[in-house]
Amino acid sequence: MRDVPSRDLTLLFTALAAACDERVRARMAEAGFPEVRSVHGYVFQHLLTGPVRVTDLAGLLGMTPQGASKVAAEMERIGYVTRRVSGEDQRVRALELTDRGREAVEAGRAARAAVTGELLAALPDPEPFLDALTTLSEQTGALRDLMARRLRPTR
Repeated sequence: MRDVPSRDLTLLFTALAAACDERVRARMAEAGFPEVRSVHGYVFQHLLTGPVRVTDLAGLLGMTPQGASKVAAEMERIGYVTRRVSGEDQRVRALELTDRGREAVEAGRAARAAVTGELLAALPDPEPFLDALTTLSEQTGALRDLMARRLRPTR
């Protein structure tokens, strides 16, 4: 009989997500983006469609404006985002991706694809596994939330 943790989906998904995140970040570092953190991915997703004010970003991420401002300042310091005047009011600033930020997004996509390929190659027939994960994601609403960019970083 297998031990209990091997049948605990929360533990299995948490462990697998952590391992995937570590592998993706290692590939990102190899690609020239060593400072990328998981929370940056959430910010990137909200900036792909255009500039976003920090206060709006805070709401999208489910964090305080101070927390969002801190992440934004870090990402600006390492060159992934820039702040620009938003509209007529010179006091209102919006974040937008820089060219380096867009390159980081593309490197992240490539890293996730490579890690996915490596892991699925370990399975004799990955299709039933992928079908089961898709079913669970749809049933829980997680896939819908992901596609609508409503997933938030864990605290």
